Amino acid sequence: MENFHIESSTYIPRIDFDANTNVLEIEGESYHEYTIEFFQPVFEWLKEYLSSPEREITFNFKMSYFNTSSSRRFLEILTMLEDYQTDSNGKVTINWYYEESDIDMLESGEEYADDVNIKFNLIPVTA
Repeated sequence: MENFHIESSTYIPRIDFDANTNVLEIEGESYHEYTIEFFQPVFEWLKEYLSSPEREITFNFKMSYFNTSSSRRFLEILTMLEDYQTDSNGKVTINWYYEESDIDMLESGEEYADDVNIKFNLIPVTA
């Protein structure tokens, strides 16, 4: 399976999904106006990737800002991963990185951790 990559630009996060290492990463800012269209190829790639059972997946979120619409897409991704873990005997770990002084980003990670039944690591980083 091919890896999936989108380079970051204004309003758009860097997305780097490596099917060989099973490390999936989203980083940067996401406040694109048309998140459904933007994330559609991401969901398509994930759907195909998650069709293989028993993967051990590490998903790194390294966001500095995202809007409400992006937040919905992130929850959809997390729900896909939760379903994969439950239905396909997968093992998923979420690493939620946040700047140590960014309480909003910490709280967002805590809320996602409450929403899904996946191992969730909240990891502070210094700027």
